[in-house]
Amino acid sequence: MARTKQTSASPAPGAGTVFALRAIGLVLVARWLFSMSQMGYLSSLRAMTSSPWACINLVLIFLLVFLPGARARAERPLHPLPQWLRQALRLLALLTFGFAVFSVGAFTWQAGWRRVVHALAETNGWLAVAPALYAVVMWICRPRALWRTNVAARRFAIGRYAISLDPMTRTAVVWAESRKVGQYDARELSVKWPQAEPAADTPPGAPSVAPAPAPSSAPRRRRLGGFSRRPKVELLWDSPAAAGHNRTTVFRAPLASEGDRNAARALDATLRQV
Repeated sequence: MARTKQTSASPAPGAGTVFALRAIGLVLVARWLFSMSQMGYLSSLRAMTSSPWACINLVLIFLLVFLPGARARAERPLHPLPQWLRQALRLLALLTFGFAVFSVGAFTWQAGWRRVVHALAETNGWLAVAPALYAVVMWICRPRALWRTNVAARRFAIGRYAISLDPMTRTAVVWAESRKVGQYDARELSVKWPQAEPAADTPPGAPSVAPAPAPSSAPRRRRLGGFSRRPKVELLWDSPAAAGHNRTTVFRAPLASEGDRNAARALDATLRQV
């Protein structure tokens, strides 16, 4: 008899993000139900109605478990959540993380390390796990581009901005996270580099390698200055046909990593070839 070929179904891009957030929500639900069973459900409900932080936690848990509007899509691999849900989860996780760290810090200041270690053992490490879960939610919902850089597919990601080039129509679509900024003529776009930053001169199909910048004091001061002094690259739109929109800055993104620099160099080289 002929054997049927077994094919493994690959998950859709973004399904792991949805699974991770929902798993965190289920862990928080299980912990809340366990705590309510120890304190008594009626007394726990009375305490929650008079606590705004409990209400914030309940809203966060509800959004994590149900994730309204979340759907894994191949065209948005890094953004399976709608923008409003991502921002709401980020804000609620930041509030709960700050309250959890403040509560643990205040308890440590008043009771001392011995009682903190004892309470940590009694709660099975929940005093440290809860802030870690909130931090993981903030990290998952951090500002990201719509996709990763793929030079062969003419897709670029710089910071939280994503650029898609169509060589047939010579158009470029720019996204800020999952929000579409606009569609432009690729021949009217150019990359403006910060001072002492080398521009790109490699062809778009070739792998982009970051050349070593010339030794100077300006880049060293930027590195020592922290995140606020990171060099920023700009995407400019110079359209002679658009009255009042000549030399417009489409976006300005900091070059936070070497991947951002390589993506900006590849984008610059591709725009020069259009």
